[in-house]
This record gives sequence, structure tokens and C-alpha cells, in this order.
Amino acid sequence: MLRKLKIFLQLSRREMLLFMEAYFTLAVIRITMLLFSFERLTRSLEQSPDRKSISLLPYNTIQCCLTISRLICRAANNTPWESACLLQSLCTRQMLQRRRIPGVFYLGVMTTENTKEKLKAHAWSEAGGKILTGGTGHENYTVIAVYTWGNK
Repeated sequence: MLRKLKIFLQLSRREMLLFMEAYFTLAVIRITMLLFSFERLTRSLEQSPDRKSISLLPYNTIQCCLTISRLICRAANNTPWESACLLQSLCTRQMLQRRRIPGVFYLGVMTTENTKEKLKAHAWSEAGGKILTGGTGHENYTVIAVYTWGNK
């Protein structure tokens, strides 16, 4: 516990605030996911028929996205509840949308034959051509839904 506090205190003031925002946003989304359907959670998103990514963002905006992504992953690793890929992707969307940064949120599935689970799902988010959360193994999943935000 003291080691985690020491690591937290080594962050810059801006990173501390982003970490706390990420942690709080993960908590709110987790509670919301328990209370409401996925359809209601994604109501504010625009479902896109293709995998078109928003790739033109200024360098400093991409750096901001990468910092947010890193701190979301760090916060997710420190929650007492499970903060898997879907929760992290929704948190990314929420935090980027607050900053008016456009992005894409993908849902994918993979069928497996050698495990008890016949269907696996995965979610990942992207902005400026960079995968922010859920990037590990995303290429093994078939995209079934693409949601965008901030494209207007």
C-alpha cells in the first residue's frame, strides 16, 4: 500500500488529477453498467458502419490521449472491482469526450473451440490512429460494432 502511495506521489500534479478522474470515472461507469443496459450506455455514441478511424489529430492531442490511456490502465489495475476492457474503453470515451477529442470504440468477438467459453468478447478504443485501451490481442477479434464520438 505504501509503495502504491509513493508511486502516486511521484506523478505530476496534472497526472494525479487525471488518475483520480480515471478512477472516479471507472467507478461511475461500473455502477452504471450494473444498473443499465449496454444499449443505454452507448446511446450517446454514433454507431458507424465501417472501421474508419479518426487519424488526424495534432501531436499534443495525441500525447494527451496517450497520457490519459496510461493513467486509465493504471487506475484500472488498482480498483477493487474488475475493470476489464469494456469498462476501460467506456472510460476512455468519457474522458476524451470531456476534452472534445474524437475517437472510436470497437467491440469484437472471437470463437474458440478448445475452451469452455465458446465466444469471447473484447473492447478497445482508439484516437488519432493510436490504440489507447484494449490493444493487446485486439487483432484476433472480429469487429462486430464500431462506435464513434466527437465527429461533428
